[in-house]
Amino acid sequence: MADSILVVGGTGMLGKPVVKRLTLDGHPVRVVTRQPDRARIALGKDVEVVSGDVDDPESIVRALDGCMGVHINLDGHGDWDLERRGAACVARAAAKGRVSRVTLISGASACEQNASFPMTRAKLDAERAVAESGIPYTVFRCTMFMEVLPNYVKDGKVLLMGDQPYPWHWVAADDYARMVSLAHRTPAAAGKILHVRGPEALTFEQALERFRVLCLGGAPLQRLPFWLLGLVSLFPSRHELRKVGLPLMRYFARVTEVGDPTEATTLLGPPTTTLEQWCSTYPKALMR
Repeated sequence: MADSILVVGGTGMLGKPVVKRLTLDGHPVRVVTRQPDRARIALGKDVEVVSGDVDDPESIVRALDGCMGVHINLDGHGDWDLERRGAACVARAAAKGRVSRVTLISGASACEQNASFPMTRAKLDAERAVAESGIPYTVFRCTMFMEVLPNYVKDGKVLLMGDQPYPWHWVAADDYARMVSLAHRTPAAAGKILHVRGPEALTFEQALERFRVLCLGGAPLQRLPFWLLGLVSLFPSRHELRKVGLPLMRYFARVTEVGDPTEATTLLGPPTTTLEQWCSTYPKALMR
């Protein structure tokens, strides 16, 4: 197992495609998770699953034993500091072992100008933790993922939350996973912060419009202004909207992608999946 890669956050929406791609590319993959039994069912027999938690440093040291690489793909989902804690924990553990490459997902708007938002601050601190580990690293500052679009569907309606004026180069998780896997085999990708952009620039409204037509049979699009979302979020049952959804959408309404994707595409090849192509693979059972 000397060439195995540990994936931290390997059971999530973006972690699972990375696990799948690493496996397809011939890497023995180990996933560390707080719910190993559930992960074994979700990931299959070809993936080694171990119990652990980034808030338990010793469990991460054990999980890294024998691994040559590690990919960090955490989503705090409201616990914004989890990304910082997790990256710092993994970086310290990796420095004690024989890890030769650390890769980390970050965000397209990550820069000091946007660091007043807690999620962005955590991402920047996570980037710093892996950069200071002394281990060759690659950071992926990824734009919006097509996989988030189903999250904006509720009760048969597609929800546009607030005025979202800025375009994003939407990327498919499979394209991102391919780049992560290749980075672990590309010496020139070490020490890089790579900006990952998909082939098309679309606003949230444009992306949701295509999604609803191509995947949801033209389900109605409902525009929800921020003032109305603010009122709705006050209800006790809307805790997640108040804590996560509304702050995120207000943030996305005022920031844009930063950085140049040229180096990422030169080193690892460009993401090529269009939103129309991604929609053509959307599970038929979810289109009803």
